[in-house]
Amino acid sequence: MESAVTKCRCDLQAELEEVIARHEGKKDDLIEVLYWVQENYGYVPKDVQLIIADRMKVPLSTIYGVVTFYHLFSLKPKGEYEISLCKGTACYVRGSSQVLERFEKELGIKPHDTTDDNMFSLEVVRCLGACGLAPVMTINKEPRVRVKPDLVPGIIDECRNK
Repeated sequence: MESAVTKCRCDLQAELEEVIARHEGKKDDLIEVLYWVQENYGYVPKDVQLIIADRMKVPLSTIYGVVTFYHLFSLKPKGEYEISLCKGTACYVRGSSQVLERFEKELGIKPHDTTDDNMFSLEVVRCLGACGLAPVMTINKEPRVRVKPDLVPGIIDECRNK
């Protein structure tokens, strides 16, 4: 499947209409439609939320509630490098808060935000399923284990130099 980067927004609009049509009258399919939007647009834009609300006869507040409840969805475009840092119990106990603070300092953003150059997004998740290797993070879903705050500048430089 082509990414949103290689498709023009008008192509996505036509596909969006098709996706919504397949789920017409099925309010329980809202998450499936939103998932398609996230995967193809890279986030869930406000204008797309309005289209979904109108076509699926779902209140905009319901769509907003779903998008803000599930960490899978984003209201802002993600950066080229999506950094997800685990703050589950094992990672928290082993220092993930200090790692997060270092990312915030180095990137100048808080969780659920993207740098101005759209290079990095920072997210916090509850568990990445590798508790024995804590603290754990992912960059574009690729795991990094036993991350320490002093490793953060090198991780960022590694991404910038790719």
